[in-house]
Amino acid sequence: MDSFSTLIRTASHEQHMAAETSAFMGDLLCGRLGVAAYARYTEQLWFVYEALEGTAGRLAADPVAGPFLRPELFRLPALERDLAHLRGPRRREGLSALPATRAYADRVRECAEHWPGGYVAHHYTRYLGDLSGGQVIRDTAERTWGFARKGDGVRFYVFEGIANPAAFKRGYRRLLDAIPVDDLERQRVVAECRAAFALNTAVFRALGEEFPLSA
Repeated sequence: MDSFSTLIRTASHEQHMAAETSAFMGDLLCGRLGVAAYARYTEQLWFVYEALEGTAGRLAADPVAGPFLRPELFRLPALERDLAHLRGPRRREGLSALPATRAYADRVRECAEHWPGGYVAHHYTRYLGDLSGGQVIRDTAERTWGFARKGDGVRFYVFEGIANPAAFKRGYRRLLDAIPVDDLERQRVVAECRAAFALNTAVFRALGEEFPLSA
């Protein structure tokens, strides 16, 4: 029988691939979009992580979600520094969430308030993705727009408190395997993982509409 972490990975593979292969992300990673598109994407990330980390305190003692709340994962301070670099010191005044981003953040908050297992689904899809595919985005941004290696502009993708990402991800998957819920709840968590990837893909779609490639 597959472990729960394997089940999550395989069951959400199709949605995961749809997110990774979106037109916007493809154009961004190929260097076909300007730094303004990258900055706008970073803005949208701020709203999602504000929802994830702004609600984490209430879940710290929760037996399901609590073990996943590791401070070395938190991204908001890094996002703040990146946005200051990309947008300037008055960055907060110009921040605006796309409707798709607002829907994504609202769903994260709803899970944090009412359903710890659902929160874990969103936590997993975001942070393990950042530790994996996010490094491709960082490398592209450094090469395409000249950001300092692991410096301002790409700090979101730099996990200074995690010396060995591969070992950290193994430990994270062990936490998933040991999550104290029954089989029915595990099925619900898997379904929410799929929903999380779909919400992320909707943000990419909206960004693609805002930054269409010129013919």
